[in-house]
Amino acid sequence: MNNLRIGDKLEIQCYKHNGKIHRAWDEAVVLDIKDEYIVFGNKKTLVTEAEGGVWKTKEPAILYFFYKKWFNVISQLKKDGIYYYCNIATPFIIEDNTIKYIDYDLDLRVFPSKEYKILDRLEYKYHKKIMNYSDELDFVIKSSLDELIKKYKNNDEIFNEDNNIEYYKKYEELKNEKNDSNL
Repeated sequence: MNNLRIGDKLEIQCYKHNGKIHRAWDEAVVLDIKDEYIVFGNKKTLVTEAEGGVWKTKEPAILYFFYKKWFNVISQLKKDGIYYYCNIATPFIIEDNTIKYIDYDLDLRVFPSKEYKILDRLEYKYHKKIMNYSDELDFVIKSSLDELIKKYKNNDEIFNEDNNIEYYKKYEELKNEKNDSNL
């Protein structure tokens, strides 16, 4: 990761505990490199599902991938406000120009109204049973969800609307620079 630079374009691959790929995104542009995480951006990016379905995201997104935290945060800039989709997942690695992580089902969804909801509890229970999540893993997952909720309630910078809008502007500038250099 030492050679990662602002403007670099990577792909994203999300796996499940059993090692099977779950979903892949074809674009994540590096916007900022912090001590605890890397910030990426994308817009109308191609998503490929493990079952073969393919679709494009509808809105711009700012993505926060943490080096040591068991979650990642996607800030979705929609017309009616910013939504946050937070995955409980392993810390990421970068391999072959691809961000990789294991998703552990539980998600935190934050709405522009400032309300939040924990999603996919049944999916988590099911996968925990069939993939034999250990007690230690279960503890890490649940405490990571608690930590993420605290970050949200404490107005952590990743949940700051102005920061996310500024990162989106930076993404647009980088995309425009790339388009200009390809002329």
